[in-house]
Amino acid sequence: MQIKQGRYSAYLRPLVYLIDIAVILLFALQFKLPLADYFNFTIFVTIGWLVMSIKTDFYEVYRFTKVTKIISLNFLQAVIFGLFIFSFFGFFGELSRPRKEIFFYVGKVFASILIIKLFIFYLLKRYRKYLGGNYRTTIILGDNQRTRTLRDFFKSNTEYGYQYKRLVDFSSEDFDLEEVFDWILDNEINEIYCSVAELNNEQLNQVIEFADNNLRPLKFLPDNKDIYTRQLKMEYYGYLPILSLRNIPIDDSLNKFIKRAFDIIMSILVIVCILSWLTPILAIFIRMESKGPIFFRQKRNGLDYKEFYCYKFRSMRENPQADLHQVKRGDKRITRVGKFIRKTSIDEMPQFYNVLLGDMSVVGPRPHMVSHTHMYAERIDKFMVRHFIKPGITGLAQTSGFRGEVETEADIINRVRYDIFYLENWSLLLDLKIVFQTVYDAIKGDDKAY
Repeated sequence: MQIKQGRYSAYLRPLVYLIDIAVILLFALQFKLPLADYFNFTIFVTIGWLVMSIKTDFYEVYRFTKVTKIISLNFLQAVIFGLFIFSFFGFFGELSRPRKEIFFYVGKVFASILIIKLFIFYLLKRYRKYLGGNYRTTIILGDNQRTRTLRDFFKSNTEYGYQYKRLVDFSSEDFDLEEVFDWILDNEINEIYCSVAELNNEQLNQVIEFADNNLRPLKFLPDNKDIYTRQLKMEYYGYLPILSLRNIPIDDSLNKFIKRAFDIIMSILVIVCILSWLTPILAIFIRMESKGPIFFRQKRNGLDYKEFYCYKFRSMRENPQADLHQVKRGDKRITRVGKFIRKTSIDEMPQFYNVLLGDMSVVGPRPHMVSHTHMYAERIDKFMVRHFIKPGITGLAQTSGFRGEVETEADIINRVRYDIFYLENWSLLLDLKIVFQTVYDAIKGDDKAY
């Protein structure tokens, strides 16, 4: 393999593989396996680790990768690896170990691997920023707002290790694409960034041919068409490439299993540990203040636009407008106990039953009243995209300041934007972050909770 200047991944990635496997095998000494069985464990785990790492893209970490992505990958790998280790001791029954010991082993392994991974990640950032190593020289083809933004990014973020060398203006009269190609070779440019909007088809093909023939990575900046800014997913029908407009991570069978498992565990914990004693207490206060049922149920639209009954603790006096008009600040329909449970979001807790039944998820786009859903679907662009996934008790939009009453059209537009970002960028780590933020907001108090 030819190693290009400033690109150490050919050395670094195999080294990290070896370090991680060494950590796994080193901590496995705690099981005190006989030598022959330890050898079997080594073969079993090494092959399994390589296979699952390829499947989960565990080592697909680049200089521009976010730390949250690294932590998310580490958590996913830990879950799969834990199941893998349990399968080993289940298959070799005579080597069985207590579950607590296995959990302790997996925890130590992944705490160590995460620390090592983050240490290397930040060490390389410091190395690039202060010593100028592990760099890649870049050229940008095209002069417009996007390319100038990229140039400024390269200049101001030296820790990413990109050394900007030149920006080429295609509109200049003396522009010669062949001269640019010669300059790239003479100056040993590592990566080419090209604006799609600045090239015609002939020039684009010339750039692609040059990059392929000279082993230069070629990356494109999207033009102003919205479709190019989406996370398009490419699939092949035979040899024909097909682009999917929207990639939804939760559609992956493994991610779907992880999210559903998280929902079931969370809902059971809340129902058993909180609602089991909270419901009778609230029932007394709700009935003391006003006649009517303890729970309020209302039709909402969920996954694939299907209707379901969403449950809440009743916070208002019974009224015929409950299914038509949303609550406003100072709404006289709200009872005194209702004001308290709405302010603390306790009124939403019966929705954990909806989660357990599979109608909702702990985290997802908040469902609206059916009448409002119909209205927003006609008025707000991309509103229906929210129904590609299950609605949630809480969501990214709610923790980002867009919960409660829709006072202006901007409120619902921003809510939809956050919901679409969530469904296109879902991870278990993001779910956990939203849950913790929701709990924090409930304790602190939210001005829009009324």
